[in-house]
Amino acid sequence: MNAANAKPGTVFLFDVDNTLLDNDRVAEDLKRYLTKKVGEASAGRYWEIFEQLRVELGYADYLGALQRYRAEHPREPKLLATSHFLIDYPFANRLYPESVDAVVYAQRLGRAVILSDGDAVFQPRKVDRSGLFEVFDGQVLIYIHKELELDDVEARYPATHYVMVDDKVRILTAIKKHWGARVTTVFLRQGHYALNAAEVARYPKPDVTLERIGDLQKYSLEQLLAAAGK
Repeated sequence: MNAANAKPGTVFLFDVDNTLLDNDRVAEDLKRYLTKKVGEASAGRYWEIFEQLRVELGYADYLGALQRYRAEHPREPKLLATSHFLIDYPFANRLYPESVDAVVYAQRLGRAVILSDGDAVFQPRKVDRSGLFEVFDGQVLIYIHKELELDDVEARYPATHYVMVDDKVRILTAIKKHWGARVTTVFLRQGHYALNAAEVARYPKPDVTLERIGDLQKYSLEQLLAAAGK
């Protein structure tokens, strides 16, 4: 559905990684590829850098980690092949079943927008290569820390109510704190963050919990609005 024909009252905000797209599978594929190309020790060093950078930035930066790895190994002949692997990865093959159906369903109820964290190169590439840019009619927002940019989100996509769909309870908690009853937080139990029981237990229970993205279609707009505690 074209965004112009969507109901203006509700905006659905969708995360990407482990919400619409199985990013854990992407990481597993990259781990296998790196080990094959540069060996277990060098691959291990890449992932050490990756985790360090994740702590520094607050999001996964695969290309940034590759740049730092390159600084340590400037003559690594197989490095460029790894960058090509990332840039040319077939992300459309990693969309969760019914992820597009869930977005189309949301577009029938209101306006649907991607709200993601990430770098300025790889994350937009992922959204484009997966086909999600087209599915969302180009309505894509990517920030460094999206939970800190909600004023900008609201300015770009004003609404009487928001529905935030994400796999991280930390993010959902921050967004709930900002918008209160104006947002319905939808927690997806997909991916390693969502399945980390200790991490999930640190935060208040989201408004709605789904086992898979396709389950969003089981909820009416009225049910989603009511779940926010209005």
